[in-house]
Amino acid sequence: MSGKLFSEREVRAVALFVPLAALVVLAFVLARPRGEAEAARRAERAAGVAAEAQAAGTAGTADAAGDGPAAGAASSPSAADGADSARPRPRPFDPNTADYDTLCALGLTPRQAVSLLKFRAAGKVFRIAEDVALCHGIDDSLFRRLRPWIRIGRRYAIAPPAYRPGRIVDERHAIDPRPFRIDTVSARYLRAIGALSKRQAEAFVRWRDASGIYDMEELRACYVVSDSVAAALEPYLLFPERPAADSGTAAIRRVELNTADSAALRSVAGIGPRTVGAILRYRERLGGFCRAEQLAEVPGVTERNYERILQQICCDCCEIRKIDVNFASPNELARHPYMAPRTLRKLLKHRQLKGGWSTAEEMIEQDILTREEAARLAPYLRFGTESGTETNDDSL
Repeated sequence: MSGKLFSEREVRAVALFVPLAALVVLAFVLARPRGEAEAARRAERAAGVAAEAQAAGTAGTADAAGDGPAAGAASSPSAADGADSARPRPRPFDPNTADYDTLCALGLTPRQAVSLLKFRAAGKVFRIAEDVALCHGIDDSLFRRLRPWIRIGRRYAIAPPAYRPGRIVDERHAIDPRPFRIDTVSARYLRAIGALSKRQAEAFVRWRDASGIYDMEELRACYVVSDSVAAALEPYLLFPERPAADSGTAAIRRVELNTADSAALRSVAGIGPRTVGAILRYRERLGGFCRAEQLAEVPGVTERNYERILQQICCDCCEIRKIDVNFASPNELARHPYMAPRTLRKLLKHRQLKGGWSTAEEMIEQDILTREEAARLAPYLRFGTESGTETNDDSL
């Protein structure tokens, strides 16, 4: 049987594939971080030497303890110096370029440092900070401690095709943190020490300027500051003194809840843009606030913010919009937040069968309202009659 083993088309395909495969292999070799295999071997040898030295030091300490108190006293200063030098010193680092000594200074054990270097020697690259947690021997607790200090350089970090300057902190601009005042620190400095991203740092500065931060509890209350970042920053923070309350000034600057617009409410420390909208919507449903304490009923007002806001607001009960309970439509009554559905059904049924009321006390006697419901609703009710006269019952 005669014939060619391969057709001309197959020969051309193989001739094209072989050079392409060679180019792919060459590109992979060139893209790998250079020198990582040798660095890993050197680190592994150094780790072995360190382990031998530690074992020898342990034996020497036992011998010195056997020689008597004098030997133990002589060895204690050097032991203290060694413990001080071995103390972890957190600082910004790039896991793609950090050497063995840098990793050990960060608090990694020799085995963990070698594991990270072997990860790189295998051709792996750290594109995001979370890649560090993939290394053998680096558990979640160690990664959380290292996370605030990890800086991925521009060479390896994942960036959009159209790179925007400032998206990633340049290694040359990464600095070691120093003690700083939380009330004056800039967003740029928070980015430079790696505490927050650009957007987070800018949001933090806006939060701080609007609300003020005077202790760690208030720092953690900021929605862009995680517990791990707060713990990493705590040794470097300097808080301002909390300003003393001036009762005269506070009385002059109090905002009246029932007439204030969105700008006036926004000027109150502790009320943010979302809370302003929630207050205005609740005020409309309620018909106005009769007590400043009703602000605690507004969704979004936290307990901590409520205490601060209460010192800056007041209420004018004359501004309340009342409902004529004898003639108001069912929809108007149902919109009020204090009118429960069960109470509304009883009210409408009794009003249709027997007519209206002249006081809130009558509604209690007829089991339309409980005494607690009457106390809450009384400031918002008026009792009209067919002759057009009205009565207000604020006795409750």
